[in-house]
Amino acid sequence: MPTRSLDEEAIDRSKTTTNWTGFLLVVLASFLWSLSGFFTQLPELNVWPPETRGIPIAFWRAVFALTLLLPLVRRVSWDLRMIPMTLCFVAMNLSFLTAIVVGSPANAIWLQYLAPGWVMLGAIWIYGDQTNARDWFMLGFCIAGVLFILVMESLHSTPIPGHRWWAPWLAVLSGICYSGVILSIRSLPRADPAWLIALNHLVTALVFLPFVLVMNSALPSGRLWLILAGLGIFQMGLPYFIFAHGLKSTPSHIAALITLLEPILLPLWVHLTRRGDSTYS
Repeated sequence: MPTRSLDEEAIDRSKTTTNWTGFLLVVLASFLWSLSGFFTQLPELNVWPPETRGIPIAFWRAVFALTLLLPLVRRVSWDLRMIPMTLCFVAMNLSFLTAIVVGSPANAIWLQYLAPGWVMLGAIWIYGDQTNARDWFMLGFCIAGVLFILVMESLHSTPIPGHRWWAPWLAVLSGICYSGVILSIRSLPRADPAWLIALNHLVTALVFLPFVLVMNSALPSGRLWLILAGLGIFQMGLPYFIFAHGLKSTPSHIAALITLLEPILLPLWVHLTRRGDSTYS
């Protein structure tokens, strides 16, 4: 009977360790992403009108994320596949931040997380990934959950003051763009993760800079600087850097499914931020 060599067993143990490392990195990234429920609900952000608040937040968040990411870049490279990655990242930022400001933060995050379904379909179509019944079961539940939220939002008889009817659709768009970012990063396994994430934030800052200047948006001051720095470094730059590393050893649709931890944690951050607000229930 053939026996396995010590080298083969060592390779298997190494793969298992790598898979667990990737899994834990994605979990940590999801936790940090959920901090948007804390930062975006702070009253200091009211210096900007709700309808256009997403643009200055996206700009300053990208700027502060770059302060963390640029020193981490070890190798700069270029590939045409980086173009759709950056475009999806910019659109994801604007649509999600606007949806979370002018609508329900919890609904926005759940609707964005139709992304696992888009990622799975994209992985099958683009990369020829193999799927099983559990994957399709997950996709069905994602679609059913999103449809339920959209219908309830559309039929809501007592709209919440300040919420916009189109906010849920922006959240769905952000999920489509988010899946584009994941699939694009997966297509660039040899690129430096820090460079990929830094490039995304650099393009985001450059795209939104003219709008910030034209809008004559109020410059941050006082505590708002700290809030935007927290958004950029701890809620955006660091988790995307961690996620890009985790994606190297985690299937893209599984990684997208793990990130559903974010919408579970986000309402807890919203509650901690707004529990003393008389308008919050």
